[in-house]
Amino acid sequence: MGERIRPLTRGQVEDRLRELGDLYAETSGGGPRAWNRARPAFLRRLAADARRPGFSLLIAETTALTGCAYGYPAVGAGPWGERLDGRPAGRTPARAAARRLFVVSGIVVPPRVRQEYQGRPWNLARRLQRRLLADHGGALGVTLVDPRDDATVRALRSWGWRSAADGVLPAWPSGPYRLLVLAPGT
Repeated sequence: MGERIRPLTRGQVEDRLRELGDLYAETSGGGPRAWNRARPAFLRRLAADARRPGFSLLIAETTALTGCAYGYPAVGAGPWGERLDGRPAGRTPARAAARRLFVVSGIVVPPRVRQEYQGRPWNLARRLQRRLLADHGGALGVTLVDPRDDATVRALRSWGWRSAADGVLPAWPSGPYRLLVLAPGT
């Protein structure tokens, strides 16, 4: 709860890639062997996202980095601008197109944050995601999750994320990922 949350510029993200990679490795579990595979993949995804228009990354820190959340506006942003879960942008339902959508690419927090006090407003993941969406004009958050990744789906749901099929957005075609949405202020 004592973490300070602040944004990083693109240059600061580049300067702190090693530290962000270490945070991801330390919080992802699986031990050093898994870290050697997961850390580089995370850094590649983060570097690719950082090049997207409107990219934003927030960090949480005390005396050390304790968490981060990042993403980018969906409109005109690579595959999210071209399609949402398999639907071409030109055929995106009008109700969804009228909303500002912000792709939350990642929320990196320690395991305790995923397991304790998930529903509390002061939970670090909730604070990060709420600030990320608020900084983008109260956009609706969207993310894709592997439906077989039960732990991530459970954590996101405990932080207020809902399935798009719950009526927040029009039904999306089934695909290899589950589309979750987060209302601003959640």
